[in-house]
Amino acid sequence: MMTDWFSRNGFDPARLRFGFRTALACCAALTLAWLMGLEHPQWSGMSVWAASQPLRGQLLEKSFFRFAGTVAGTALGVLLVIGGQFHPAILVVGLAFWVAACTWVGNLQRGLVAYGTVLAGYSASMVALLDTAHPEQVFHLGADRLATVLTGVVVATLVGYFFAQRTDEADLRGRIRSLLADLLRHLADPGAAGASHAQHLSRLAAIEEELDPHTAGSLRSRREARTARAVLLATVPLLLREEHKAALDPLTTGRLAAAADAIEQDDLSAAQAFLDVAETSPLRTILCELAGALRAWDPVSAPGAVTVAAPKAPPVVLHRDWIGAREAGLRAGGAMLLFGAIWLATGWGAGAYMLLGLSVMISLFSTFESPAITMRHVFTGQVLGVFAAMICRWLVWPHAEGEWQQIVLMSPFILSGSLLVAHRSTLFAATDFNMLFLLLSQPHFPLSGELQDSFILGFAVLAAPLIAWAGYLLVFPINLQRRQQHLLAMMQRDLISLARNPQAASHGAVWQARIYHRVLRLVRISEHLARAEEKAEVTGRAVLVLTHAALRCHELQSETTSSATGKIAQLALRRLEHIPSGAARASATFRRLARQLEGDDARLMEQAADGLTQLSTQDAPA
Repeated sequence: MMTDWFSRNGFDPARLRFGFRTALACCAALTLAWLMGLEHPQWSGMSVWAASQPLRGQLLEKSFFRFAGTVAGTALGVLLVIGGQFHPAILVVGLAFWVAACTWVGNLQRGLVAYGTVLAGYSASMVALLDTAHPEQVFHLGADRLATVLTGVVVATLVGYFFAQRTDEADLRGRIRSLLADLLRHLADPGAAGASHAQHLSRLAAIEEELDPHTAGSLRSRREARTARAVLLATVPLLLREEHKAALDPLTTGRLAAAADAIEQDDLSAAQAFLDVAETSPLRTILCELAGALRAWDPVSAPGAVTVAAPKAPPVVLHRDWIGAREAGLRAGGAMLLFGAIWLATGWGAGAYMLLGLSVMISLFSTFESPAITMRHVFTGQVLGVFAAMICRWLVWPHAEGEWQQIVLMSPFILSGSLLVAHRSTLFAATDFNMLFLLLSQPHFPLSGELQDSFILGFAVLAAPLIAWAGYLLVFPINLQRRQQHLLAMMQRDLISLARNPQAASHGAVWQARIYHRVLRLVRISEHLARAEEKAEVTGRAVLVLTHAALRCHELQSETTSSATGKIAQLALRRLEHIPSGAARASATFRRLARQLEGDDARLMEQAADGLTQLSTQDAPA
């Protein structure tokens, strides 16, 4: 069969079908934009490739942010061109600050919202840089840009909506239930065969990462994902707190097993009741939080049915990489300023295309986990795209007798992009091939220009990914190791801020939720790094224990201000402010505080002291 032949030769049949229908939609949008008389009809084809997604919800949401980001970027681009008429430096400096700001904000966001924000940055370049010789036509160019993007988005949405698959929410929900059931059974009987704590934590982090794509295109799905994330975050302390090592009483283990059976049968109400364990259980507080999260996640529970005594769902506070976002913004803005100044100083005609490409490369790919690695695939795709555009312009289009024939002759090149999308060796380069071919292939009859002009333009375009590649390697180098270091640094900053904040105890749930999510992100990143998973689990457990200990110290300080216990708690918080350099002194103070306490409090402070010792032995974050 044909499908078997494609599979044997490295093609994914599902991706091939997706790529082929997207290529057909691209041809349709290109033709429609030309028939409408738009000056840059190829931009509509670029929008088709950018907006098309295999899942219906992602298609709708990305199409929305594609258009919204373009509107914002176009408006700013028009203003920059107007300002550039007073002095060209206004255009370059303004564009650099705009791209930097959008890159910074986009790196703080998640999912397709981040895409729309970054798109707003480089969309301004499409207006401000492509027709700098005719600033009086900027409003026409901006209107043409919006019309072509809208055309492409509408065509992509209409074609994709009937073919794209629906998000399988039932499958994701079933996987979460299966994880919870396995985890509770493991807690009830740690010696039984099955996954370890580290394996459960890995599954938890992987499922949490999948939630954002499942929320696209639906407000109901967003609410479902938020409540599901609350459940996942509520299970993190079950895997990281030291109490899980202690033997549980028979009543608790029996209830955990019963709750696991109820969750597996999707009877969340019964599971909530079983998790209301005996007061003597060391997991009492954590399991009550999980019960509250399950109540919010249970589709059967009516909001009005929650009683005063019902457990409250824990908040959801997500990790934001403030360090990485700041560095990405500075990198993008600095690159745009530097090469914008070179463009102004040299007056190089093709420099505008280089700056346009750089605005995309240095902003969009900064949101990827390892941009430098991604740039290798981007450069390959762009080389192929430039090569295809040269063949089309100098070997194929001379045979055309009008623009409509140029449109027809572009189709084989566009359709060939579907093969790149489907093959495993060219998958990551396919998008840039399609984008560059269309960017450089503007239908125009009669043909004009010289071959050397095309070579110069191709060189300028290919210079952009090389410059961005160097930027990602040399200016605030970013990769998985650096992202891990950012996470470790921010977790330590959280501890320092928590120790300094006298009102921390009143917002303890928020502090804990943020730590829970950062632990999951740390675990997920560390899985892709050699010998880093154990470090992630140890660090996560230490930070979690220290968070609980700091919150308890604030409570002890306010409860027993004048006593020796209150003063030692205050000293422990002050010394916690100076980690990691003062970890040893802080550890000694927590052990001293443990001797003043008894029961769970004493055990918590001892664990905090051990956690500080573990943190001090880890590599110091950058």
